[in-house]
Amino acid sequence: MKKSIVIAPDDSVGVALAPLKKGETAEGVLLCEDIVKGHKFALKAIKAGEPVIKYGEVIGNATADICAGAHVHTHNMRTALEGTLEYSYNKIPAAAPGTPESRTVNVYERRSGEVGIRNELWVIPTVGCVNSQARAIVAAFNKKHPAAEGIDGCYTFTHPYGCSQIGEDHDRTRSLLQGICRHPNCGGVLVLGLGCENNRMDVFRETLGDYDESRTEFLVAQDVQDEIAEGVRLLESLLEKAKNDKRVPRDISCLKIGLKCGGSDGLSGITANPLVGRFSDFIVSAGGTTVLTEVPEMFGAEQLLMDRAKDEQIFGRIVKLINGFKEYYRRHDQPVYENPSPGNKAGGITTLEDKSLGCTQKSGKSEVCGVLFDGDTLGSKGLNLLNGPGNDMVAVTNLGCSGCHLVLFTTGRGTPFGGFIPTVKISTNSELYRRKPNWIDFNAGTIAEGESFESRLSDLTELIISVANGQQTVNERYDSRDIAIFKTGVTL
Repeated sequence: MKKSIVIAPDDSVGVALAPLKKGETAEGVLLCEDIVKGHKFALKAIKAGEPVIKYGEVIGNATADICAGAHVHTHNMRTALEGTLEYSYNKIPAAAPGTPESRTVNVYERRSGEVGIRNELWVIPTVGCVNSQARAIVAAFNKKHPAAEGIDGCYTFTHPYGCSQIGEDHDRTRSLLQGICRHPNCGGVLVLGLGCENNRMDVFRETLGDYDESRTEFLVAQDVQDEIAEGVRLLESLLEKAKNDKRVPRDISCLKIGLKCGGSDGLSGITANPLVGRFSDFIVSAGGTTVLTEVPEMFGAEQLLMDRAKDEQIFGRIVKLINGFKEYYRRHDQPVYENPSPGNKAGGITTLEDKSLGCTQKSGKSEVCGVLFDGDTLGSKGLNLLNGPGNDMVAVTNLGCSGCHLVLFTTGRGTPFGGFIPTVKISTNSELYRRKPNWIDFNAGTIAEGESFESRLSDLTELIISVANGQQTVNERYDSRDIAIFKTGVTL
């Protein structure tokens, strides 16, 4: 088993794949101190002020002289990012796509022409005031209809918003909740309101867009004597329709898959993220769709994404995506490059460039075909970018509302979180996979131990097909299903 790696030929640092001891030789360099797994060490002497190179790109500048074999981290380097950047379009010719093996998944066809990979009943509160009522309705329904035949369960996704919001926050709350209501993983939805919130039910219904009226019910709690009994009755009417839905075979190109990482470590950009990138290239070459989000974790790697834009128009939308998020930080007098997190740093990630260059590995090498902003839903096949922060709950909610059927979520530190769509957790290291079987679905850590990307890609593809066909993810088995709505403004 290899104990270290140099990712790109021009790199000035290597990465420990296993704990390294002072006095050991790694990548031809004698180590002058211990190196923790996932952390970096200098392959040559680096003078103060000189760039530190990883992934073949600058990940920051040395703040002190660093000798060959020394630990390279926050104590002797910092980000090289500052201020607003100018961007240019230097298109990289897209690699000729291969001919992927034809694969089939079994999905539910919806009236809209979309397909779903689940057939669930959902209760969606328009306002946080009725969260407890939504939970009570679901509990009463499930007690009356345990393991209801023909559906994959009945769930609610609560949130604290829908009232005392104005402007962008109000509009975003409504549009995201509407995106959930229209999601094809849902076989029937009950929209539950209170009656006096500013996310009014009549406006919500009028602006819901193209939805299946036969699979959508609306209930205002203040208008009935017993909202729990009435909610159960409406769910039962939805059950009568949804229980007859059957899976049908469709080509794998029908899938729309979100790409997300959380709790990254020094192996994220070496194992799990490039593995997911290879899957993204596979599904895109098959005619499918993937979506990369977490805009702040593109900072430092954004030019690489811009150079993969399909055309000048997409390039311009990526520039708007990046600069728009930087402006959001500045409006709130916050540092644009205040990242990575303490957990990231403990795992070996030093700067935002270090994190971003690893994060964007999930996008593979395909050209960027679409860019989505708040309220947008997927329209372009291929690789898309989606506006939103790095926050796990917000990002996965945004991915689901854009139309993704499931999310591939890579992690080096681990999380029990799951979204309202299946959330496949992929560990960057084997220790996490062994320690947290109640959190993690798939282990990419064996790549650091010598297993080939090709082998793990085959296994990951089989898992994703199984999940699309109905196999529950860990978050589904443990009923970890949450949403979070991005808030940027004031609360009344």
